[in-house]
Amino acid sequence: MSIVSFVKKWTLPVSICVGTVFYLLFSNVELLEPVGYTVGPVLVDTLPYGMFLILYVTFCKIQLRDMKPRPWHLWLQIARVAISVALVWLITSVDDEGLKLVLEGAFVCVVCPTAAAAAVVTEKLGGSIASLTIFTIIDNLVTSLIIPVLFPFVEKEAHIPFVATSLLVLRNVASVLVAPLVLAVLTRKFLPRLNERICRTRNFGFYMWCFNLAVVTGLTVHNILYSSVTGVVLVGLLSLPLVVALVLFSLGKGVGRPYGDNISAGQALGQKNTVVAIWLTVTFLNPLAAVAPGAYVIWQNMVNAWQLWYKEKYGRVKW
Repeated sequence: MSIVSFVKKWTLPVSICVGTVFYLLFSNVELLEPVGYTVGPVLVDTLPYGMFLILYVTFCKIQLRDMKPRPWHLWLQIARVAISVALVWLITSVDDEGLKLVLEGAFVCVVCPTAAAAAVVTEKLGGSIASLTIFTIIDNLVTSLIIPVLFPFVEKEAHIPFVATSLLVLRNVASVLVAPLVLAVLTRKFLPRLNERICRTRNFGFYMWCFNLAVVTGLTVHNILYSSVTGVVLVGLLSLPLVVALVLFSLGKGVGRPYGDNISAGQALGQKNTVVAIWLTVTFLNPLAAVAPGAYVIWQNMVNAWQLWYKEKYGRVKW
């Protein structure tokens, strides 16, 4: 197998490895450190623009008539809220601070909204982009309502103004999700030839997402290395998100299967916007718990990598 073939086959794990290696090189090699300090923040600043372009290209392939709510959208929201409430109860019930921190990390992974880029992986797996997109919009709206309600129970000192927090989440939805969707709809209507050319591009959005993933992985490695928690707690913050990811992907696929939409439903519940999760944790909760959503980035993309490998090898998604 050539290097190019290997990279194409295992793009997501390669992106994770590249992000890790580049961060370690440019933060530990004295000759490269000045470059890292200069280029690193620039790469982080490009993430929203890259995401806008990724989603615009993906949304150009959506038929607007297919964007309608489905029954599994409601069931997944009920499941997400129920799991979040259960985790809040556990957090408030335990006395051990280390265990509470680990549970707080798991809670953030569950309560944070679906990743906008989930549509990209859903397309690669053969799911419905339209169904996933409308779910993501609903999911972010629900998130804007439940976060101001649940967070004060997790951190007693968290004074979260309901309206202000809701507007922050909604602004994120408008800029990252709705704007490229509206632009894609306008392109389809007024520039049909351009839209056709965009639709013929294969894997552009996916490879752009892999670039973003490498940058986010670098941030994750930084958070892990500079974490001040004990070894046992750090292991919990790194490993429990794997369990959470497997549960969420499995539950989503199980709920979506009766409706013939197990791929989209699995990605909808399992693929999370961990950038928002980290921001929420650092801003409103215990910043030490931010390691958990960082680890979730790696685990959810390992799950995605396995699904993509299976789809390419056998022509279908087994799980």
